Amino acid sequence: MGSSRSRTHEGFTAEERAAMKDRATEQKAAGRGGSRADKAAQAEREVVAKIAEMQQADRIMAERVHAVVKANAPVLEPKLWYGMPAYALNGKVVCFFQSAEKFKARYATLGFSDLARLDDGPMWAAGFALTDVTTDVEARIGALVEQAVAPAGN
Repeated sequence: MGSSRSRTHEGFTAEERAAMKDRATEQKAAGRGGSRADKAAQAEREVVAKIAEMQQADRIMAERVHAVVKANAPVLEPKLWYGMPAYALNGKVVCFFQSAEKFKARYATLGFSDLARLDDGPMWAAGFALTDVTTDVEARIGALVEQAVAPAGN
């Protein structure tokens, strides 16, 4: 209104908008026909392809996370979620890998949704910063994903 002051808009970043577009594409693909097995195989291929596109440091960690999740929680199905590798139970995301590069962060993240059974008293971690996936980190991820999908009461 006649003011020469410049205003900045605190909207979504370009990375956030791209992730939302990725999610819309994922939703459309999920609605397409095909058998459950065909959709699962396609989702696995898409996750592996997305990991292959990552920059080297993120790619190495994502490959190792992918292998650990598949080995320790085979009930989880790989799928893309906001353009990132995720692992779902009955179609609902339980955990996900977020590359550092995608959101220009200083570390990658392994996150868990509220469906993950990681409860530990009145407060527990639902996200973990990853700068490297060592043998010890792999063991911890394996234990977390096993716990995340354990039946209630275990």
